[in-house]
Amino acid sequence: MEKPKFDDIFMELAINLARRSHCVRAQVGAVLVNDTRIISIGYNGPPAGTHNCDEEFGEAGCPRDSKGSCSLALHAEQNAILYATKNGANVEGSTLYVTLSPCIACARVIYSMKIKKVLYLNSYAEYKGIGVDEGVEFLRKFGTEVIKYEMS
Repeated sequence: MEKPKFDDIFMELAINLARRSHCVRAQVGAVLVNDTRIISIGYNGPPAGTHNCDEEFGEAGCPRDSKGSCSLALHAEQNAILYATKNGANVEGSTLYVTLSPCIACARVIYSMKIKKVLYLNSYAEYKGIGVDEGVEFLRKFGTEVIKYEMS
């Protein structure tokens, strides 16, 4: 029997984590890894202990900001990074697996935390209907390896 690649294992975990999201618009999962060890996981949604959008706001979801994005949610990448650092994990040099490519705000956080590599499954630009993946371009411009992942 052929053993699965770690990249597939981590991306499949991110896909499954996305299913935990209470967001009515998009479900995104993230896994933060150092070598072959998971240091943190996350999915998009409001800060822990506040509310669940699908339960409190129904099918309409939470209020939108001026760009049409969820005004109350943390992105999956943010949740994974925040949880790791809150618990004393060193994220510098780690790899992030995420089901949706980072937005520009998340890209700035990823770069600032010195995460060395990002593998993403789907395009944020395509999801938002915009012309370019600004987060991906930002990260690549400043030397972070970013790969659109293809499941094997």
